[in-house]
Amino acid sequence: MSRADDIFAQNMTDIIENGFWDTDLPVRPRWEDGTPAHTVKKFGIVNRYNLQEEFPIMTMRRTAFRSAVDELLWIWQKKSNNIHDLKSHIWDSWADENGSIGKAYGYQLGVKHKYKEGEFDQVDRVLFDLKNNPASRRIMTNIYNFQDLHEMNLYPCAYSMTFNVSDDTLNGILNQRSNDMLTANNWNVVQYAVLLIMLAQVSGLKAGELVHVIADAHIYDRHIPMVKELLQKPRHKAPKLIVDESVKDFYDFTVDSFQLVDYEYEKFDQKIPVAI
Repeated sequence: MSRADDIFAQNMTDIIENGFWDTDLPVRPRWEDGTPAHTVKKFGIVNRYNLQEEFPIMTMRRTAFRSAVDELLWIWQKKSNNIHDLKSHIWDSWADENGSIGKAYGYQLGVKHKYKEGEFDQVDRVLFDLKNNPASRRIMTNIYNFQDLHEMNLYPCAYSMTFNVSDDTLNGILNQRSNDMLTANNWNVVQYAVLLIMLAQVSGLKAGELVHVIADAHIYDRHIPMVKELLQKPRHKAPKLIVDESVKDFYDFTVDSFQLVDYEYEKFDQKIPVAI
């Protein structure tokens, strides 16, 4: 069975049974009808995914793989902050009349910084170091820029990646300040697993372990019945991810560079409300 399913089920069960409810606290998020969106949460969840064993995608319900990769490329490859460059509509609630989400996500990755080796944005600096200085313990990105927070329509949730090379293997740590577990947990895992695979391939390395650190792992009040239903679903084997091995440049990857083979999943037709 898929290891991603097992980890997800363990996390959700732990949060429901042992988590802290913020029902009596003032909260920022609201449902579409204006009602406060309260949560039950656990602090400091750490999950590990060995990408050499299997691709970490859920089978208890479908994770929209192509849309997840499209958003990943929107942020990390296009370095865009405009939803007109994105095929899905997941960012529509946070975009202004021009389609901008402010100085957030891809915008931050595209800002150039000065180093002794020259000027790089954060993505190109990672690519440079993986090829030229793989033993470095400073290969990382961070888009939680305090100077620009007031110009972001949503503060970054998944905000930092740390990369580390051991022999011929690239490992990574994804730091996330907040995770809506039903809506976005496996979505984020899939995205950053793909990112690690992309970076490893163009750097002549193997993708190894993705470590996912979540500060505030929460389930919204209106999601609880859906989570309980989901946990009763059967689970299947993880599919195989096929990557176009001819791609040698990070910026040449497209959504079509990736193919899931034998992806079996359970139907889950309920529309999941998103708190904003």
